[in-house]
Amino acid sequence: MTRLISISSLTSDAACFEQIRSLRWPDKVTCPHCGSPETIRRGKDGTQPERRRYQCKRCDKRFDDLTGTVFEGHHQPLKVWVLCLYLMSLNLSNQQIARELGLNKDDTQAMTEQLRRGVEKKNASNPVGEC
Repeated sequence: MTRLISISSLTSDAACFEQIRSLRWPDKVTCPHCGSPETIRRGKDGTQPERRRYQCKRCDKRFDDLTGTVFEGHHQPLKVWVLCLYLMSLNLSNQQIARELGLNKDDTQAMTEQLRRGVEKKNASNPVGEC
């Protein structure tokens, strides 16, 4: 079942991280490496205080809110990525998205390609008709 998200709830990085956490882990944080729900919080990211860090009790690996997601490892703030995804859903061109977000057209092209690959990967792992 698709859950609608209000654009007004995505206007800050803090709100975006809360939304990512609630969608990714609706019940409990689980390790993206081994799938264990036995995790502990390990503070926050030094450059993005809204981004939480965790450690798995089973495999002992550390991870954060974005580990293993399409948003991992990029310099743009999370809210820019989420807003880009939202604008893509409105079928805006890359040029329009770049203008709306105040980005370079090449950066926007790279972001939209990355987001499309992420959506395709998610759709391939959850075909229509499966819950």
